[in-house]
Amino acid sequence: MKRIVRAPAKLNLGLDAPFVHPDGSIEWRMVMTSIGLSDHIQIETKSSHSAIRIFSDSSFLPNDRRNLAYQAARLFFDKVGFKVGLEISIEKNIPVAAGLGGGSSDAAAVLRALNEMFETGLSFEELAQIGVQVDSDVPYCVYSRTALVSGRGEIVTPLTKLPKMWFVLAKPHVSVSTPKILKQLATTSVSHPPIDELLAGIENQDYDRIVANIGNSLEEITTAGHPQIKTLKSRLIEYGADGSQMSGSGPTVFGICRTESRARRVYNSISGFCNEAYISQPECDSHPVI
Repeated sequence: MKRIVRAPAKLNLGLDAPFVHPDGSIEWRMVMTSIGLSDHIQIETKSSHSAIRIFSDSSFLPNDRRNLAYQAARLFFDKVGFKVGLEISIEKNIPVAAGLGGGSSDAAAVLRALNEMFETGLSFEELAQIGVQVDSDVPYCVYSRTALVSGRGEIVTPLTKLPKMWFVLAKPHVSVSTPKILKQLATTSVSHPPIDELLAGIENQDYDRIVANIGNSLEEITTAGHPQIKTLKSRLIEYGADGSQMSGSGPTVFGICRTESRARRVYNSISGFCNEAYISQPECDSHPVI
């Protein structure tokens, strides 16, 4: 059996970390959406061996047990009680370690595909419970549509689709350690974005209200060590975006535009300043397939 699926990047329109649990895990309240920028993943069963093998076209990805797609496949087979040879080939289009959930989306795409290939009938909620063991972003990526994400990442509440908008992404040439950023949450006072107002904007299909209430609690921590992020945010606004912020723990920032023509002008301008720039729309609510 063989499947080829897309794994869309995610953006955090709103990211709040209300508190840190005693065990060090973080309580999240996030509004996330998926965009057209996607990895392509081929999953094929093999009768010649019983191992899970990972291949990718990126030298930055581990092709062993450290790969999140591998971990997702292993946990899926443990859940359903199968032992099957599998080869997973990943074509990377989402930049690595960018705050766009590329690895988590790869893992989620593998879970969805295996569920279909083996007709195991697991619900998205059950797949999310597997996924949270891999990474806190995997449960959202299982759903891969605009949603409110809470708890430790395992509670995903789908929302109505976003009004028409375009995103321009810019990734500065810096590396950010997500574990180091998250560790600082326990000792750092951060702002808390107006998640309820953002949710109301989405519910009412109010573009201006959405843009006015985006926010990211991690942004203050990450930008303290990487001022380039603030510079990119300012330039996106200067070039015409209606709003701009960092996604996840960074370093990628995105600008929001109401129209494609405005987004393309912003993209053309930021491309001259940043080597890694992308333009994309929100994913539709249908399943991402090829």
